[in-house]
Amino acid sequence: MVAIRALATKNERPKAVLVAVHFPRVEDHEFDSSLEELGRLVTTLGYQVVARILQPRSHLEAAAVIGEGKLQELAEITGGSGHIESTAPKRRDKARLRREAEDRDDDEEDDEDVVDVDDIGGPDAKVDLVAVDHDISPSQARNLERATGVQVLDRTGVIIEIFHRHAKSREARLQVEIARLTYTAPRMRESPGGKERQRGRGAGEAALELDRRKVRDRIAELREELAAVQRDQDVRRAHRRQARRIALVGYTNAGKSSLMRALTGSEVYVEDKLFATLDTTVRALHPEAKPRILVSDTVGFIKKLPHDLVASFKSTLDEALEATHLLHVVDAADPSWQDQLEVTRDVLAEIGAHEVPSTLVMNKIDLLDPAELSRLRVRFPDAWFVSARDPEDVAKVRQRIIEIFESAYEEVELVIPYDRQGVLSEMHDSGRVVEERWEESGVTVRWRAEPEAIGRVRSRLVP
Repeated sequence: MVAIRALATKNERPKAVLVAVHFPRVEDHEFDSSLEELGRLVTTLGYQVVARILQPRSHLEAAAVIGEGKLQELAEITGGSGHIESTAPKRRDKARLRREAEDRDDDEEDDEDVVDVDDIGGPDAKVDLVAVDHDISPSQARNLERATGVQVLDRTGVIIEIFHRHAKSREARLQVEIARLTYTAPRMRESPGGKERQRGRGAGEAALELDRRKVRDRIAELREELAAVQRDQDVRRAHRRQARRIALVGYTNAGKSSLMRALTGSEVYVEDKLFATLDTTVRALHPEAKPRILVSDTVGFIKKLPHDLVASFKSTLDEALEATHLLHVVDAADPSWQDQLEVTRDVLAEIGAHEVPSTLVMNKIDLLDPAELSRLRVRFPDAWFVSARDPEDVAKVRQRIIEIFESAYEEVELVIPYDRQGVLSEMHDSGRVVEERWEESGVTVRWRAEPEAIGRVRSRLVP
């Protein structure tokens, strides 16, 4: 018998069911972490997770991801028929029969699995979404929708839909729309409407091809618009290229935007949701440093981030590639922080930003117990341990950022003639004036700055 465990109903949001297959090679903690993250993604999308269907299997069932027994349990929750309507006869070759026998064994061995079911009024309760913690094919999605009677999204589909809802700037909206159309295009033929058209010839077949062509044309049009927007962004970045730039990178919901807001005093959007920030924000460090230091908040990363989204957001991620220094922000209170750290490193390597100098910032230490915090400090002696909510921690981060740039400074002593006071002003803007002595021949300045700035000032003092 399947154990039923009730969860508390909190509100009247649309309801969702999570589906996941536990492969033998996947550790329990890794499986649980991925499933919990899918739940957070679905919650960010606006749904209330009311049930989970879990099944240990060696592979995804070719037709509908899970075996027939679990498919029936899922259909009982969603109110679907549990049956897959096939438009073509099955080929029951020996390999397929062997897999089906293995699937039946999996179902029989799964008696102790727990299906978490919210108190939603029994099997007739309405569920609006089935979210699958795997990338599935269009035909698998179609079969699940037929069996359950509700919309089905795989992990990629959920992430793309979140991006679609959260994109604010023109660039982000264009990037997300390209990824969304690329994701949905191959699924058009698998939609019920598309299948009905394919059964016939002539007008129906031509209409389906016309739809696909429209999608291809729309993607091409969006890419042209995006290229134009990115050219403008490249011009803005070129103007900032000589500036000192810090980029905050890390897993989604690691606290980058909170730290950005605290460091710059800006009204950066902050919310405890995955992918709350999609648009790159650039602000000056506050109180303003001399020379000026810019801080960039970038889109967060996540496990199994769809490749199309990585490609679409390459321009946004270039902020990390072109930064002087990266602050790699980690949610130290998250049990999966080590996996999240590796995911971020992998994505940075994918975009070529792994060679940019970086510092590990363990955030949210206010949520850690003292013993765990001590262990982390020993393990990562060079990391910065902070809470973005603590003004003292933020002030320390600001000072350390300034020290990153000042570590490359050289110290010189120059005499600035009184008729060259513009040079003195430039020295204040491009380095740190340690001492000024007003003498008869001019102002003797002890100055610390980068070698390039020193060379530039010396060239202006040549008679």
